[in-house]
Amino acid sequence: MTLYLRLAWRNIWRHKRRTIIIVLAMSMTLALMMWYDGLINGWTDAIYGNAVKVLGGNIQVHAEGYRAEANSNPLFPLTDPQAVIQSAEANPLTLAATQRIKTGGLVTSREGAFSVGIIGIEPEKEVKVNIIGQNVKEGRNITSDDLDSILIGKGLADAMGVKVGDRITMVGSSQHEQMRQRTMTIVGIYDLGLADMEKQDVYISLGEAQALYEVNGSTEVAIFLNRLGQESSVINAMQPALPGYEIESFQANYPELASTINTKSGVMNIFSVIIIAIAGVGILNLLLMAVYERTREIGVLGAMGLKPHQISLLFILEGTMIGLVGAAAGVILGLAINGYLMKVGVDFGSAMTQAASYMAIVQSRVYPTWGIEMLPMRVSMIVIISALAALIPAAEAGRREPAEALHFV
Repeated sequence: MTLYLRLAWRNIWRHKRRTIIIVLAMSMTLALMMWYDGLINGWTDAIYGNAVKVLGGNIQVHAEGYRAEANSNPLFPLTDPQAVIQSAEANPLTLAATQRIKTGGLVTSREGAFSVGIIGIEPEKEVKVNIIGQNVKEGRNITSDDLDSILIGKGLADAMGVKVGDRITMVGSSQHEQMRQRTMTIVGIYDLGLADMEKQDVYISLGEAQALYEVNGSTEVAIFLNRLGQESSVINAMQPALPGYEIESFQANYPELASTINTKSGVMNIFSVIIIAIAGVGILNLLLMAVYERTREIGVLGAMGLKPHQISLLFILEGTMIGLVGAAAGVILGLAINGYLMKVGVDFGSAMTQAASYMAIVQSRVYPTWGIEMLPMRVSMIVIISALAALIPAAEAGRREPAEALHFV
């Protein structure tokens, strides 16, 4: 086998220009896919990651029985929320873990009544990880000491015809399913650029929610992670220490968001097969040309005793080696591109924000990842397609009769 490998390596460089062209095509194809994977992962963190933060974190911890009643926003207090927070914060993947009280209700003004989620939060902790508090455009963010104060979205403020300083009526259900009504002062209005999302929830301080809805402690711990995709490992680490709690990722609470992320990955996988197959056509052409140019050489190999399947194997090894060289060059090029973009980021500007409304929650620049999450599969595809592209030329070479090949001009 060593002899075949040495012969194959020598043969692919006999026509350096042609081989380099095919290697460049393969390497640029792989580098393009790595760049795309890295950019898409960066987009996922920037867009879906921010969306997850707005929706309540990567992971939510509730009391046992919450999932069965989730549609009615039940107020089931956690037995020991501090133990949950300590367990979450002990994991190095965790950015923050905050207590919440979440229920449903109405807010009313002269324009009418609007159904919303009412969320009591720890403002000082959430502002570090939740882009709601980071995008207060009018007034100020709420604080833990605020009483009768509320933070609402611009979409809801426009629909209600209210502004900072106005008072609105908030109605929500307490722990004992009694309706609690309170007049609240709007202290801040946040603006994400997504009117529909801004109409969904209003925010008050955790202390205010505890007093208003008769809850000791909290009904939810929201856990914010460094990146999407780390949820399973954090949940698996927390579950043994927290029996009797329901620990779920955002995929369980927002399945449509998880489905969108998975669909994006599937489309890229199909696209990658197509572009690698196109590059494989180049290898097929290269080796077919080599068969005709090296006909006499094939005759000599046959006359020396090499059997047809051994000659075919030599050409298959040549195709595979071209794929390996192209893959190696592509990995180096892809890492160089993504490494640079990870430092400087990609600025899509306001034009992309206007093109798609969901881009509004992207914070300035998108920073790609290394793009190596799918690398084993991408490299395997290149090598396999390279080997498959060599099958036809290999079969053609194996069929050549030595006597005829030696007299080929």
